[in-house]
Amino acid sequence: MTFKTKESRLLLILGSFFVANTLMSEFIGVKIFSVEGMLGIKKFDIDLFGVPNLSYNMSAGVLTWPIVFIMTDIINEYFGVKQVRFLSILTAILISFAFFVVWMAIKLEPADFWLTQEVNGQQLSMPNAFNAIFGQGMWIIVGSITAFLIGQMVDVLIFHRIKKFTGEKALWLRATGSTVVSQLIDSFVVIFIAFYLNPAYHWSWQMVAAIGLVGYTYKFIVALLMTPILYVVHAIIDKYLGKDLSSRMVKMAARG
Repeated sequence: MTFKTKESRLLLILGSFFVANTLMSEFIGVKIFSVEGMLGIKKFDIDLFGVPNLSYNMSAGVLTWPIVFIMTDIINEYFGVKQVRFLSILTAILISFAFFVVWMAIKLEPADFWLTQEVNGQQLSMPNAFNAIFGQGMWIIVGSITAFLIGQMVDVLIFHRIKKFTGEKALWLRATGSTVVSQLIDSFVVIFIAFYLNPAYHWSWQMVAAIGLVGYTYKFIVALLMTPILYVVHAIIDKYLGKDLSSRMVKMAARG
């Protein structure tokens, strides 16, 4: 099979960015960073539902998730619900496969010379470092994949529901509206499974609600800020496809 048509090449590019950024989110997400620290401002120290001293400590996975949702909305706009659902299920399978490969890599017997390495002047146990970074717990993996699939299905559903009312106008409304709702669900599902249902942790529902809400407010703001980028990507694609082809694809995608 070759990708000779503009449509097939476009789907390949968008799908590749979708899959690649989703996979990267899973693996870089183990790092937690301070949003306030990055901005050079004082920590907010928010109190919610009786949980004190909350601040914007986010998973590094939020760096690539906005790209995933832009790709979701663009694929939805030009190729329809079925393509997004197919790519979402395929990506969930690929994530599962990636974690299986990582699990096998962790089980490999390390070479003697690799056991301890000097990094930035410090002696590190490389097996422990490797396991800590890549060896995410089963509950976190299940929670992440489940939240991803539910979030994606909700995103495409809301996107097309809004489009039925707006037609081809108000791209910002259907794209941003679908993203903020799907991210709301995603934010709480992953925490609920990974830390509330997980017997290794003892999080209360107040803890889940408070941390989920703080994380969601960050994602909500980022979703709004990404709206102009969505229009830029949309304009580039329209120019690449041409007015007639672009219009035909959008109309066909709207049919489902």
